[in-house]
Amino acid sequence: MNCTILSRRSFLAATLTGIFFSFLLLMSSCRLTKESVYLKTLTKDTTITGLVSNDFESKIQKGDQLSIMVTSLSSAEDEQFNKAAAVSSSPAMNGFLVYPDGKVLLHRLGRYTADGLTRRQLATALEKDLLPFMKDPIVNVGYLNHKVTIIGEVGQSQVLALPEEQMNIFDVLVKSGDISEKGMKDKVMIIREEGNTKTVKHLNLEDHAIFTSPWYYIKPNDIILVKADFSKVQKEERRRQLQTNMALVASGLSLFIIIVDRIIR
Repeated sequence: MNCTILSRRSFLAATLTGIFFSFLLLMSSCRLTKESVYLKTLTKDTTITGLVSNDFESKIQKGDQLSIMVTSLSSAEDEQFNKAAAVSSSPAMNGFLVYPDGKVLLHRLGRYTADGLTRRQLATALEKDLLPFMKDPIVNVGYLNHKVTIIGEVGQSQVLALPEEQMNIFDVLVKSGDISEKGMKDKVMIIREEGNTKTVKHLNLEDHAIFTSPWYYIKPNDIILVKADFSKVQKEERRRQLQTNMALVASGLSLFIIIVDRIIR
């Protein structure tokens, strides 16, 4: 009789152990596939030629909000000129507006043409025309309302200020917390507005050919959309559901075995 009870208990213990290890094996087989990585096609040390030039200079347009800062050996004049930029209660919008006629309103110079010039051209022209009022003026011009919009599967969706001409795609993504685990690195969408048209481009950031793409540099007012990889999302959901179901089954079987063991006793 005792041998029979021990045999049954050994069988129950073996069954429970088998269920446990089967559960572990099943969980290990439910892991997600390997995540995508940046520049996956770069498998060894190499030199990339034909890079896209980063010397793009945008032209100032009507409606732009400009930062124009002047420094010279005439501190009083500097203060008067730079103070004229404080036209708004919001520091982010302080600056010189390019009016519909293409001009900005400047201290000493009055209405001054800015539309159609690059930042460098405007700075050079101002340094020349401010010489009668200031000694050795140095002018810096930047954009206050140029921006890029990043949305989708990134660390932080945001509108990112772009005070200079452009920024490469990797810099923009890093500033937004990088692409999340659910995001697709091989299908990053960029929407670019040019005149009255919008152009949509999909970039593969796993391919090092991105370095020679004219879309490598993000331009003002671009929209970057990182799409979710729904196959990953669905696999993760199935994995979690399976884990939950198996845990319930294992718990139920364990309870059943304990009850049977108590009855056998």
